[in-house]
Amino acid sequence: MLSNVAIALIAGSCLAMPTMAAAETAAAPDQAAGAQPPAAPYVPASGPADTRPSLSDDRLAIFTPTSDPIRHTIDYEIWDFALKNILISMGPSDRQGAPRPEPLTSTRIKHGPQSRYRLEGSMVLFRFFDDDVIASFADYRRDLEGVAETLDISTLPRNEQLAFWINLHNVALMEQIARDWPVRQPRDIELDGVPLDEAKFITLRGIPVSLRDIREKIVFRHWKDPKVIYGFWRGDIGGPQLQSYAFTGANVGSLLDIAGADFVNSLRGTQKRGDRLDVAQLYAEVAPFYFPDFQTDLRAHLTDFADEPVLTLLARTSEIRPTISEPDIADLHGGARPPAYMAVQIPGCPSAWGDAACSVIAARKRKLEAMERKGQPTGRVFFSNIDLPGDPPNKNAVE
Repeated sequence: MLSNVAIALIAGSCLAMPTMAAAETAAAPDQAAGAQPPAAPYVPASGPADTRPSLSDDRLAIFTPTSDPIRHTIDYEIWDFALKNILISMGPSDRQGAPRPEPLTSTRIKHGPQSRYRLEGSMVLFRFFDDDVIASFADYRRDLEGVAETLDISTLPRNEQLAFWINLHNVALMEQIARDWPVRQPRDIELDGVPLDEAKFITLRGIPVSLRDIREKIVFRHWKDPKVIYGFWRGDIGGPQLQSYAFTGANVGSLLDIAGADFVNSLRGTQKRGDRLDVAQLYAEVAPFYFPDFQTDLRAHLTDFADEPVLTLLARTSEIRPTISEPDIADLHGGARPPAYMAVQIPGCPSAWGDAACSVIAARKRKLEAMERKGQPTGRVFFSNIDLPGDPPNKNAVE
């Protein structure tokens, strides 16, 4: 549970300071002290254009990764700090659907998140964002746009580029959801009549760009490893969770592995229905880019991330169908303000949170305690810059 201090940081505009993401020349983050830099510190492009989906956009071609990168890094310290103060991780999935929430005392009214997946992924504390905090997200998004104006993103090492695109996407989405909150489902948000995912409210070197453009016309087009899909937060409970770390060139590979494992091994990622494996609709959305032979390619991908329970599901099912969806907002308060007339019933929960949010936190605690009693892991650890014997060169590179 977040402390009152964390809430105070949010309410006190934790991003309201100048937030230019600094670009600076630096050695590779995982380079040992005194070691010579590798001759070619980049990952080759994903292959000939005709092997990828046709997403031609001449203007966005300027973001095609080059084959001769310069050794620059971008500092996301402020975004990293914000994430640690605006999120609550619900912990790994126990593959048990959350119980149906109880209505308020003496009523049939239910408040807060209703989804059976609400004890998975991460929840944002949108209710505590004041006007200054919301404005600071916009400032930070513009700062990142400014980085693209002053620094040729395409010339960075590929991991640095990937971290930039993921962070920009997630910051921009956070900004727009926060502006529109309270809202039950992010997909309902429109900007001037255009669905949020399609609205071109981001400007990069004079080019209007949408969230979908960043994912599909830049990242999916130039990165061939499907694990990149797990970096993009979609604002809903049913998608990959928003991580409590900013992506960087040093951690992007490892953090995507963590995100992929979390999603594949969760109920919102995979479930068994008879002899059929139901999976998230996300996989159908990205199939043209990563799973052209859907059944075979996706099964191989899931196997790479699956823990034993999901490996068993894969072995016992013959067909995969992308049927799982949960569009409700990934918000501790369920996209609505708690009723002012209700008193907090749960001891130890801050009064400002409201009964529904406190109930979610209490359920989270019970889930994690039950997992600990069963010897199940309640967290995952990633290492972004430690080389172990037998590790391949540039092991964190994302192709």
